[in-house]
Amino acid sequence: MFRHLCVLGAGTLALAIGGPVLAADMKPGPADGFDIHVMAPHKMEDGSVAGPFHHYCKAIKPEVLQCLLFESTDPNAVLTDVEYFVAKPVSRSAVPLDVWNKFYHDHEVEIATGRVQVLDMPDAQAKEVAAAAAKTDGIIFHLWPKGAKAPDGSVGHPTSVGHKPRTE
Repeated sequence: MFRHLCVLGAGTLALAIGGPVLAADMKPGPADGFDIHVMAPHKMEDGSVAGPFHHYCKAIKPEVLQCLLFESTDPNAVLTDVEYFVAKPVSRSAVPLDVWNKFYHDHEVEIATGRVQVLDMPDAQAKEVAAAAAKTDGIIFHLWPKGAKAPDGSVGHPTSVGHKPRTE
């Protein structure tokens, strides 16, 4: 049965399980609103650089953005990572320094490397988004190992290229 579902497109699947689904019929859900598109590479735990990854983000609280990360913009791209952008006053007061240094990175430092691009919006708005992101720390959860046919349960924690451990 599952093999047959994979062959069906989303529209065909909707018709097969109960009729057409119109945008007006859909209720808002937690996947709505991931429309801040950022592209950046990551420094993997082995020191290699991977990506760039396409981050699709949205604010879920005034001090937190969450992002879904993909290796491409293909509509069927695999979700490989999740990243949280956490306001520095929150992350730095709630996370011990040794844990922060192992798992977090400073977005201001990352943006300063020139490797981060805010896409799909006018330049002035992209600069505002980058300025807001610079006030956050990021933590990445890498869920789908490169080249794997399926996630294997391992979770990696890449950081930004240019990551610098904090001393205070």
